[in-house]
Amino acid sequence: MIFTRQKILELIRSGELVIEPFDESQVGPASVDLTLGNYFRTFKKAMDIVEIKENRGYRDLTNFIELSNGERLLLTPGELVHGVTLERVRLPQYIAGRIEGRSRFARLGVLVHISSGFVVPGSDGRIVLEIANLSPSTIALYPGSRICQLIFEEASPPVEYKGAFKGQMGP
Repeated sequence: MIFTRQKILELIRSGELVIEPFDESQVGPASVDLTLGNYFRTFKKAMDIVEIKENRGYRDLTNFIELSNGERLLLTPGELVHGVTLERVRLPQYIAGRIEGRSRFARLGVLVHISSGFVVPGSDGRIVLEIANLSPSTIALYPGSRICQLIFEEASPPVEYKGAFKGQMGP
């Protein structure tokens, strides 16, 4: 079951679902728009072969960048960056989330998650986005833009996320 605006607002008002900072105008018919934060990880340009194995990390392949409000990050065609939402989201143990792009940006070639759009019940933190430019043009990303939407679904029975990324606040 996907939660609609009325249920989302009810959960936020009761404190069961936490989105900080929260702006009610970001709640749509069945999702909440989330904004792009100021922290990014860009991939280093000249890398050797990247072995895809279970314990492969990303930190040594990327550089951390913090943008001030009003600054932009340019993304060339085919480039991938890790971003993070401005909002911290805390889900109760009976609600899962799904990050989806917004069609207005998808039509411009912006992909906000490659394959990890699932937000596990009991998660608490900012949501990391794998933002890719699929267009033939350079795009500019601005912190504070409503970059994606979060859709909420019931999880039954309740479960709590205890993984490595619990409580993450940066990309």
